[in-house]
Amino acid sequence: MTAQTDPQGKSWWHRNQMRAAPWLFLAPGIAFFALYVIAPIFQSFNISLYRWDGLGEARYIGMANYEQLLDDPAFYTSLRNNVKWLVLYLLAIPGGLFIALFLNQRVRGMRLYKSLFFFPFVISQVVVGLVFAWFYNPSIGLLNPILDLFGLGPMNVLGNPNTVTYGIIAAGLWPQIAYCMILYLTGLNAVDPEQVEAARLDGAKGWKMLWYVILPQLRPATFIALVVTVIGALRSFDMISVMTNGGPFGSSRVLAYYMFEVSLSEYGFRMGYGAAIAVVLFLIMLIYIAFFLWRMWREEREG
Repeated sequence: MTAQTDPQGKSWWHRNQMRAAPWLFLAPGIAFFALYVIAPIFQSFNISLYRWDGLGEARYIGMANYEQLLDDPAFYTSLRNNVKWLVLYLLAIPGGLFIALFLNQRVRGMRLYKSLFFFPFVISQVVVGLVFAWFYNPSIGLLNPILDLFGLGPMNVLGNPNTVTYGIIAAGLWPQIAYCMILYLTGLNAVDPEQVEAARLDGAKGWKMLWYVILPQLRPATFIALVVTVIGALRSFDMISVMTNGGPFGSSRVLAYYMFEVSLSEYGFRMGYGAAIAVVLFLIMLIYIAFFLWRMWREEREG
């Protein structure tokens, strides 16, 4: 009995290479993603169930780290600050959109304007933090002289627990608006000019043109900007580390910075407790991203 062969005499690879080739190209990326992203997530879940200093023997304590979070005032302060970051950081999306609409015009010198607005995106977050820390400095910074021009009193933004978080968020918005602007500029290049012209013939202009014609075609750019901005708000760390180190009196902490403090700083190498904070932050991020993905899928299905 002879083995059944392809009638054309072709091998399995020749018959299936169009389906198999993409997976072969994706395989290295999938392997690295699984090894350096997926595996550490499960490892963090596991470590959060132990009391461990990072060097000695780990002792299993179950959900004790999570129970301790419920009675930790510093955790609630960090969580509130993350909510402030999440809400106010979303201002980068409309800010980037309106700057992109302005830069999409054909006027003299527009390339120079685009370069100036693009500049914050290429600067390191650490440099942005240092620049704004100097700007807010009550002794040598430019903020208080500007306030004096309007008859307002001097402010110590980073030294006041009531204003420090908002000052850091304002610093973070500067490069984030530039990033959203780039996304929308790319999206505006893909806007169908025929739809725009048809809308003009129907009398649409101004806000109606923007709302009913332009924005629906910018939905993919808006989705990417939303996801990236939410992730950036929830994992904010470098700005806080450079500008305040979590101060004054821990009032500018966020979950990512508090996780670093309890795990690797002078607060004492509590790896299990830090992993529990990381798990909470991951779950918050997962909920938001899953919600946005579900909304986009539902809109695409209904459309």
